[in-house]
Amino acid sequence: MIKLKDVVKEYMANNADTVTALKKISLEIKEGEFVVLRGASGSGKSTVLSLIAALSKPTSGEVEVDGDKISKLADNFASEYRRHNIGFVFQKYNLISTLSVKENIILPLVPMNLSKKEIEERLLRVLKMFHIEHKAAQIVKNLSGGEQQRVAIARANINNPKIILADEPTANLDEKLSLHLIEMLKELKAEGKTVVVATHDPLFFGLSFADKEIELHHGSML
Repeated sequence: MIKLKDVVKEYMANNADTVTALKKISLEIKEGEFVVLRGASGSGKSTVLSLIAALSKPTSGEVEVDGDKISKLADNFASEYRRHNIGFVFQKYNLISTLSVKENIILPLVPMNLSKKEIEERLLRVLKMFHIEHKAAQIVKNLSGGEQQRVAIARANINNPKIILADEPTANLDEKLSLHLIEMLKELKAEGKTVVVATHDPLFFGLSFADKEIELHHGSML
């Protein structure tokens, strides 16, 4: 389902030096797999996620999803691809703190011109899935970290995407909440979604339901 072939990603640093984030990475992720990308900060994990999400393009090499070369997509088509295929869970949630839970979750639906009934049906589905129906009207800044993470995952699933990408999803959670989050991701895998988690949290290492662990070190696969 997801293929990276000989992918190199370079950035220009503030001092104008070239930084190589990924060095000829090749990997394959099958539909429905749960994959853990592990490695220290700066190892290239988040860069891999951004390439799969078409948030950035490789310097060289190819990224394919379902046979489509998303590394070649123009920006407007990349946005369309993300809207229909990708649910992204960010490390710092990326919620709008002054909006309600409901308003945050339905934001990805704004460009889709759906009926009010369709929006409400999708909203109710994810509110129930992540057990936050009772929080729908609350302002996000008044929620706990664990509750905000649930809202972020609900938002990532509002379009029922095939692929869930999670970037350091437990970075701001204690162990109990982290374990609960892992269970929620496990449930998404059970629904047939492809889940890719970038993390250096040991709680993700050796999970019985994970299909692959891929370790990165300074932009290279070990």
